[in-house]
Amino acid sequence: MYGNWNALEAVIAAAVIYCLRCLVDVDIPLNQGCLAPVGSHVPEGSFLSPRDKAAFFGGNVLSSHSHRVTDVVLAAFQACSCPQSCMNNLTFGNITSSYYETIGGGSGAGPHWHGTSGVQCHMTNTRMTDPEIFYPRYPVLLHRFELRENSGGSIWAS
Repeated sequence: MYGNWNALEAVIAAAVIYCLRCLVDVDIPLNQGCLAPVGSHVPEGSFLSPRDKAAFFGGNVLSSHSHRVTDVVLAAFQACSCPQSCMNNLTFGNITSSYYETIGGGSGAGPHWHGTSGVQCHMTNTRMTDPEIFYPRYPVLLHRFELRENSGGSIWAS
């Protein structure tokens, strides 16, 4: 696919393994072998199965770590509602410094629990920088650091 939002096959495999580990009450090892009994089909030429010479800059963030593939798999099994489905990114910089932040949107609700707000969830291994660290290290003024009230979706409906 044109553009740089494509994802590698390994990203999809990682998302599927993650979902399987969430869905079953068995300790599944983290390796490709556990996918042997699982079948998947991704249309060639899509951003999840791009043709040769495709760019791959943002695909991992927008398709896996931002939960899109995970959302689809968990929703297909009616395991939970979708969270934010995209990882917000804040970037700025100049020739002397740069900053890249992933901002957690929250997790989806389930049949017996509410979702959570303002957290990274699922496959991501990132965490927001604490204001106490951010403020003295970067040339910006931080006026406010808070969750926006009532910005989540509706409560789980079966």
